[in-house]
Amino acid sequence: MSENGSLRRGRPGYDQQGILDVAIAAFNEYGYDATSMGVLAERLGLSKSAIYHHFASKDEILDRALDTALSALERVVDETDAAGSRAADRLDRVLRGAVHVLVDQLPSVTLLLRVRGNTEVERRALGRRRAFDKRVTALVAEAQAEGTLRSDIDVRIVERLLFGMINSIVEWYRPGGEEDADRLADDVIAIALDGLRMPTSNRVEQLLG
Repeated sequence: MSENGSLRRGRPGYDQQGILDVAIAAFNEYGYDATSMGVLAERLGLSKSAIYHHFASKDEILDRALDTALSALERVVDETDAAGSRAADRLDRVLRGAVHVLVDQLPSVTLLLRVRGNTEVERRALGRRRAFDKRVTALVAEAQAEGTLRSDIDVRIVERLLFGMINSIVEWYRPGGEEDADRLADDVIAIALDGLRMPTSNRVEQLLG
């Protein structure tokens, strides 16, 4: 990337983002370890040196790809925290936002979910993902404490089940299908979160003590 933040351009038809998109598709198809710079050069129709004009290494490509997904997820939680309101409502917005990120950044999120920590880049990404998970777990605990979510299920189990459902979308969702991101988020909330909400009558009993 140039000093002014714009994408560098090399041969016609490919800037950094174009190369990144092709690389992510290749990483998802073959696996990161099995995808050499030679494979990328062949798929792009470029020389290796042309790719190195944009990225210093394959690790840098992976880092950029994973950062795309992670930054989008982190931004969802940051913006939700800044908005305030009840914890259960914020959790609702985080889950909806996560579904939108998955749909909008499907290849990058798919790649993120497949990393195993074999490289330093992958380990940093996994660390950021764990930090994201902890923030969501804390939000679930806050919602349980305020009496808007059931408290008889361990917060860590709740978080894993919620994101287990959301993350599974990468295995079957195909863009352009019958459901857009909004409808898909509604379905996730209906199936996952609604079953965790504390019935109104129970909340009233808790308040009355």
